[in-house]
Amino acid sequence: MLLTIDIGNTNIVLGLFSDTTEGETPSLVRDWRMRTDARMTADEMALIMRGLLGHHVHDVTGVAALSTVPAVLRELRSMLTRYWGDVPHVVVEPGVRTGVPLLVDNPKEVGADRVINTLAAHHLHGTACVVVDFGTSTNIDVVSARGEFLGGALAPGIEISVDALAARAAALRKVELVRPRSVIGKNTVECLQSGIVYGFAGQVDGLVRRILDELVGDSGEPVAVLATGGLAPLVVAESATIAHHEPFLTLVGLRLVYERNVDRAPAR
Repeated sequence: MLLTIDIGNTNIVLGLFSDTTEGETPSLVRDWRMRTDARMTADEMALIMRGLLGHHVHDVTGVAALSTVPAVLRELRSMLTRYWGDVPHVVVEPGVRTGVPLLVDNPKEVGADRVINTLAAHHLHGTACVVVDFGTSTNIDVVSARGEFLGGALAPGIEISVDALAARAAALRKVELVRPRSVIGKNTVECLQSGIVYGFAGQVDGLVRRILDELVGDSGEPVAVLATGGLAPLVVAESATIAHHEPFLTLVGLRLVYERNVDRAPAR
């Protein structure tokens, strides 16, 4: 079974894909989520991950991983060598084949998660895509009909915006991230929830509409707009532009990258 590891700034998401016979598409059997700690050592990471895997730990026949946190990336490599060194593993970094052309000014600046999401989105929908990733930052990435990464937009994420507001405004505080009774809040908590839920939905819709105007132009080609990330469920239902929710988009992309690189994956 293939273990996929997506290490973001806030959370680490694990996915376990089934083994299949030729011609079949592997399915996601289990998934887990844990918090990211930049001070985590390779041994601590292995202890938690192997504990979450439980009896599945002995079923792992390959690992595909990425990290957007440089300090954790170093420990990730060490963990894979020490605890899964007997199985092929692929870490997404320069030199790994993704099949995604990066049509931007400086390809080295593009995070591995954005490249992997581009690959998975085009694989799933087979057309031009706009991917909205609700994570520590809100990433809006644009994929051409040929699967090229065209660029996008980055905005502060929901949680860090809420944290900043609570820290800078003496009379305001952090609130539960849920949909309020109405857009017009009747108390401070509801007012904050309204601003968060509907405000971010409006921000995303505004950016996506402008992107679609530039992307489609006079061509009229179809464009799939999809959302992923841990906080996507909070906004998707309130968005007028997001048509698809792909909660495991990055894990699917990691599986695809592994399949492209398994012949070069290291193992003892």
